[in-house]
Amino acid sequence: MNRLLNKVALISGAAKGIGEHTARLFANEGASVIIGDKNVDRCKKTVTELTEQGYSCSALTLDVTKETDWINAISYITSNYKKLDILVNNAGIYSTIPIEETPLDDFNNVISVNLTGLFLGTKHSIPALRKAGGGSIVNMSSTAGLVGNIGSGAYGASKGGVRSFTKYTAVQHAMENIRANSIHPGPIDTDMLADKLANLESRAASESKVPMGRVGTIDEVAMAILFLASDESSYITGAELAIDGGLTAR
Repeated sequence: MNRLLNKVALISGAAKGIGEHTARLFANEGASVIIGDKNVDRCKKTVTELTEQGYSCSALTLDVTKETDWINAISYITSNYKKLDILVNNAGIYSTIPIEETPLDDFNNVISVNLTGLFLGTKHSIPALRKAGGGSIVNMSSTAGLVGNIGSGAYGASKGGVRSFTKYTAVQHAMENIRANSIHPGPIDTDMLADKLANLESRAASESKVPMGRVGTIDEVAMAILFLASDESSYITGAELAIDGGLTAR
């Protein structure tokens, strides 16, 4: 219940799905949680529920592609919470368009949200993490960042970039006790894959590729994020954690 006691955490893309679930989990583990998303109204609903339960949390408008939103978010946190211990770069969008059919604007949009937004969050959080004496950055990648697939090249490129950027962050800031690790979920039962998984044939096809024979749950991803955010992983940095039921072990 107290794995993040007295920690201050910022989570992007936390209006729903993995981000929202992680925010609730962090709060339950003792952290003060700042929930950021473009859909701030939904964030506020989550904050209201958590506050009524006695947890410390707040909501921020955070379009990860806008540098000013990140600057304002960090300024708000350092002014109101006095420090930042954890950054979870969770915001992301999905694409399945084949490479030769991908419009340039679509490619750039995927890269902007999934990779550039993560860079901006890291860039502007590092000074606050340094001032706090160190901290943890958890970056959301995907198994698409580890292996190739027949799906979107844009999505795979963005997630592969997350993997590499995470390692550079880890090495550059290791001596400051700022850790950075990437999470690589396989097929997870989220809104992002809801349409695909609602189709029984598509779901069966997804499950057949996984050695464990099923898709993962949001809770299984959130628990991994919690571990990397906590002091339990204090000697882990630059790592890539696949949460995929053995998909990439083949």
